[in-house]
Amino acid sequence: MLQYTSKRRVVGVNIGLDTTSYAIVDVRGNVIAQDEFPTLEHPNLNEFITYLSERLVEIMEENGGYDTIRSVGVGVMSGNFVKGSIEHSPVLPWKGEVPLATLLRDQLGMAVAVGNNAHIRALGEHVFGKAHGMSDFIVITLGPGMGSCSFSNGRPHLGNEGFAGEIGHVCVNPKGRLCGCGSQGCLETYCSEEGIILTAQKMMNKSDKPSELRLYDMLTIDLIIQACEKGDELAREVLRRSGEILGMGIANYASVMNPEAIIFTGSVSHAGHWLFDSAKQAFEENVFHNMRGKVKFLTSMFTDMEQNVLGASVLAWQVKEYSLFK
Repeated sequence: MLQYTSKRRVVGVNIGLDTTSYAIVDVRGNVIAQDEFPTLEHPNLNEFITYLSERLVEIMEENGGYDTIRSVGVGVMSGNFVKGSIEHSPVLPWKGEVPLATLLRDQLGMAVAVGNNAHIRALGEHVFGKAHGMSDFIVITLGPGMGSCSFSNGRPHLGNEGFAGEIGHVCVNPKGRLCGCGSQGCLETYCSEEGIILTAQKMMNKSDKPSELRLYDMLTIDLIIQACEKGDELAREVLRRSGEILGMGIANYASVMNPEAIIFTGSVSHAGHWLFDSAKQAFEENVFHNMRGKVKFLTSMFTDMEQNVLGASVLAWQVKEYSLFK
């Protein structure tokens, strides 16, 4: 008897520090079903893999069946597509090199691909978002950390061992702030969420200027943005200075890659013109002169959830199909 199984769906997974989200996505990018759970409820790696696998099988069976799913794509901080692993994450509870793709494949019995957050967001932008139709562009994620992925001639540049795009660890001040990677003066220490909050704290300590930011025991990037919108001069100066450093840092990147556009994602990108006016000015002053005025600054049209699961779904289509049950 002829048997035929249509596999026109994949699963996209994003493992974040706070939340692990996952969704079934069809070949057109439609999200069929999605769910999430707190990542740190499972600090033990084996327990996390087992629990995630059980949740994935459950959502598959509730939405068309396990046999309709071709593969799984996973985005995670410090993920490495070349090795299929998490590489020495400084923030996740699982240390060292974690062979995530292999562990999940063995539990699920289907192909699994792993990439870092910036890589999967670039894939999502290329297929579904503002980079659609572009061959040469950069996607920069500005959030708790800072990462990027560049496309050259229509393909992502991952590097020899999958570590390309670590723009957050480009040095912008050799004697600057200590970074979690162990170096000093990394761009991430000034332009990530934590870096911008630290700038705000330092500015408040050095100045008596009144500011709404002084009212909060714990600052967030959203509170800084809200203060800017209310006319808070100190908050606006925080983002202006952060943008200036960002623009100088990515001007070096663009001078090497010659992109058509730089697309920003992540929580810090919501700062809008409070950050990007000064970033664009510093960028134009420092980029290679033949590129001035030719590189577009864009922000993603997707929510963080959409970026993560759509990008991970694109990654899932790129891995060679595999089934333990064939």
